[in-house]
Amino acid sequence: MSLASEGARRRTWSTVRPLLLLLPAYALLIGVFAYPVLDSMWRSVTEPTAGWGNYAWALGSSGNLAVIGRTFGNALFATMVCVVLGFPFAYLMVISAPRTRAILIAITLVPFWTSLMIRTFAWIVILQDRGIVNSLLAGIGLGPLELLRTNTGVLIGLAHVLMPFMILPLYATMNSIDLRLIMAARSLGASPFSAFWRIFVPLSVPGLAAGSLLVFIQALGFYITPALLGSPADSMLAQSIYSQVNGLLAWGRGGALGVILLTVTLVLLGAVALLIRIGHRRDVSVGIPGQ
Repeated sequence: MSLASEGARRRTWSTVRPLLLLLPAYALLIGVFAYPVLDSMWRSVTEPTAGWGNYAWALGSSGNLAVIGRTFGNALFATMVCVVLGFPFAYLMVISAPRTRAILIAITLVPFWTSLMIRTFAWIVILQDRGIVNSLLAGIGLGPLELLRTNTGVLIGLAHVLMPFMILPLYATMNSIDLRLIMAARSLGASPFSAFWRIFVPLSVPGLAAGSLLVFIQALGFYITPALLGSPADSMLAQSIYSQVNGLLAWGRGGALGVILLTVTLVLLGAVALLIRIGHRRDVSVGIPGQ
């Protein structure tokens, strides 16, 4: 019995020991993420009075609904811009020579080495009424245009800041694709465009999905770029939360806006995950003989 008990204790310890090593990570996750989220949820239904008044205020105001719609619209548009510009750039990185590829990778990584505040102030200089862009537009008779303090300037800043988060997952996925598949398709009579569209693009979907989720989720919570490049009329949800919490000390209303943002984001992520799972099952069923 003693040998059996000793063996059971050893097996139990071998199972528990890895979990103990994860305790610092769990503590950090709970302290940095879980506790603030739960605290915001609690404040949203208890301050200034208990009930659902903060959510009624958040969802019953046309101004708040406009801010929520603008936030998700800007995030979606920035994601689309990053897809359109990031996909060919990542493909160029894959097919380029090693030296050119190294230069392109460096160009992609340079924004990570520069402060977000500095990059945003650079866009203020570029997009201002007498900036470089408007000077060029005026030179060809198309300007000047009002780019700063508008939603257009916010979208330009969001797309620029978040572009690396689209390019890097795409490059990682594209770099693992065997380009001989395209050569094989062309040898069987496919045109270059058909081979690229029907073979390379579908194999790039995992990187495209990962990059799109990264860009979309981060764009939802951006504060600095919309605050500096936009105007109060073009504010996004993060700015509204900041105004409620820091300016008006309305923790309940700020918490309600934050919970709404988190809930809608989780619902969208769940829907995307479900669509991906359904598509994967459909592809598998198509590939199984007799189905």
